[in-house]
Amino acid sequence: MKPVIAIVGRPNVGKSTLFNKLIGQRVSIVDDTPGVTRDRIYGEVEWQGRTATIIDTGGIEPKSDDIILSQMRIQAELAIETADVIILVTDVRSGVVATDLDVAQMLLKSSKPIVLCVNKCDGVGEPDPAFYEFYNLGLDPIAVSSVHGHGTGDLLDAAFSHLPSDDEIEDDPEVISVAVIGRPNVGKSSLINKITGESRCIVSNIAGTTRDSIDTKIENDFGVFNFIDTAGMRKKSKIVDNIERYSILRAKMAIERCDVCVIMIDAETGVTEQDTKIAGMAIEAGKGCVIAVNKWDAIDKDDKTMPNFKKDIETEFAFMSYTPSVFISAKTGQRLNNLFEIIIQVANNNAMRIKTGMLNELLAQATMRVQPPTDKGKRLKIYYMTQASTKPPTFVFSVITQSCSISLTKDISRTESERHSSFRALL
Repeated sequence: MKPVIAIVGRPNVGKSTLFNKLIGQRVSIVDDTPGVTRDRIYGEVEWQGRTATIIDTGGIEPKSDDIILSQMRIQAELAIETADVIILVTDVRSGVVATDLDVAQMLLKSSKPIVLCVNKCDGVGEPDPAFYEFYNLGLDPIAVSSVHGHGTGDLLDAAFSHLPSDDEIEDDPEVISVAVIGRPNVGKSSLINKITGESRCIVSNIAGTTRDSIDTKIENDFGVFNFIDTAGMRKKSKIVDNIERYSILRAKMAIERCDVCVIMIDAETGVTEQDTKIAGMAIEAGKGCVIAVNKWDAIDKDDKTMPNFKKDIETEFAFMSYTPSVFISAKTGQRLNNLFEIIIQVANNNAMRIKTGMLNELLAQATMRVQPPTDKGKRLKIYYMTQASTKPPTFVFSVITQSCSISLTKDISRTESERHSSFRALL
């Protein structure tokens, strides 16, 4: 495995800004509000031909009893435990505060190498006089501006000096990327935690607990997966602050970069209009989809409960009737093996390539049963069809009118919904 660098510190010192600067991407949400980052966010940093995994963590409040802050502290502690080197981020503008001392003492007890980053040193030349106050933490400080990038080279030099030398890293096996999407409080984070067997994501009954999109790599008997936990997506009219807007933007980005979307539905509330809108985003992105009905253990059931729920799914998701569904419980682990099997099946279907000969045989059978339509009184003739690409499978028809030789090429399957409708028409 690649060496691990953890970024820790009290809230609002610029950890996420530094994280984004080091990995060269806007992954973590950045806002002036303390406590925006909650879970562990993973990225990859490259420096002078070497690479390492870097972790962004939520701000540590050692003495807080708040339920969210206490879980943020646990997530930071887990990052510290797995790290090979720790970057402690502080704020030169506020100087050394009591929380900095508490965090520094906690890190020194871990016996891990620590690099002290004094952030927000935005000036050029000699650092602010307050910079020298940070020697009181018992570490050698490095002046950094995470906004402008000043001092990040010295910071990475210090961090990589504590890391073991790079060994030959084997190529990863093929990984299926899975985005878990849905409304708030349907159990997305609980599902990730159950699959990993650890408290990978913060879970609470408070809507909007998850903010960033959190990648979690999982290897089991079914293969290697990268599960992406996303923020719950509410109606636009209910979004009240910029942080939630950023969260939903990250969730949409997660849809774009995944192979399969697991659309989670709350069995207690049933299928809602917002569920169908979220599913529509996945369909428009051309992703393979699985409908996972969570909290199946929490409802009273009889022999008609599941068939009736399936009918509701067929009705509300009529535009994606080909999508498989599974009834699970993230709390008990019920049918999670079935979920993995369906994810693999959907991923394979989305990456499937069909031979041109087989497609044209199907086309010949379809045109024998139903003649192509006319255009301005001229009969259209379909010469052939072929598959242009995968993920999603895209099919191209070559069509001309019988009285001219102009070839018209049309992509009929830009989305899974259109692809399904097209094949259903051909059959």
